[in-house]
Amino acid sequence: MEELVRVSGLKYTYPDGTVLHFRGIDFVVRRGEKVVLLGPNGSGKSTLIFHLLGLLKASQGTIRVFGVDPARDYTKIRERIGVLIQNVEEQIIAPTVWDDVSFSLRNYGYRKDDIERMVEEVLEKLDIKHLKDKVPHYLSGGEKTKVGLAGALVTKPELLILDEPFEGLDPVCRTDLIHLLNRINRENGTAILLSTHNIDTVPLIADTVYIMAAGGEIVTKGSPKEIFAQLDLLSRNHIEPPVLGSLFFELKKYGVELDISLTVEEAAKVIADEIMTSRKKTLHL
Repeated sequence: MEELVRVSGLKYTYPDGTVLHFRGIDFVVRRGEKVVLLGPNGSGKSTLIFHLLGLLKASQGTIRVFGVDPARDYTKIRERIGVLIQNVEEQIIAPTVWDDVSFSLRNYGYRKDDIERMVEEVLEKLDIKHLKDKVPHYLSGGEKTKVGLAGALVTKPELLILDEPFEGLDPVCRTDLIHLLNRINRENGTAILLSTHNIDTVPLIADTVYIMAAGGEIVTKGSPKEIFAQLDLLSRNHIEPPVLGSLFFELKKYGVELDISLTVEEAAKVIADEIMTSRKKTLHL
């Protein structure tokens, strides 16, 4: 698949002297891929995202987004990228939902009839058309997230970047957002990059997981199953395994060796198969 993002050997020093060096393996996002960044506080997840958005300029290393350095040429790629920041209330600034979602289109100089059509399309896709005349400040947390996401998706970006999108959402809203992001990826082929501390959401959305250590080192990458099967790796980087992953690790302590499953459906099938196999063995004794 085509590479949309590549980061190699990036180094950045904050004014207070804090240094983040994204050494180790290269960070890559490919077209249509769903990538999750995991790491403890101080590992540089948000810093890496800020570099992708051209908000920070590295002192060392290379970064390419759609083939350009975003710190120098972000205006060339801005319509190809959608962004949802961690505190969505800081992103929603217009007096009504319609005004907010249409802001980038108006800023980029789209024609009025195209703006009307594109805003209506994205509001309908996210099922928030009924909110278009509402004041964003008074919406629920889940509704605000959808409004921010609508603004990010209105230009039909090829890459969607989300920084801690599940923060502050209740379980129902989290599940709703996961389904929505997977649908956007499936229907539009949109590549998705997100950072999160919500471990249990990762198997439900990620194709590829990158583990970052304190200081910015990119330790490893793999599928959710490959990553969450490595308990020592997770422990060294202060990352708790998903609840279902913990269950399978505990079962091993009791001599029950099963392939790790990270969704309820998979876990139920694996455990049910093991029970049925044990029953058949007992019957043949």
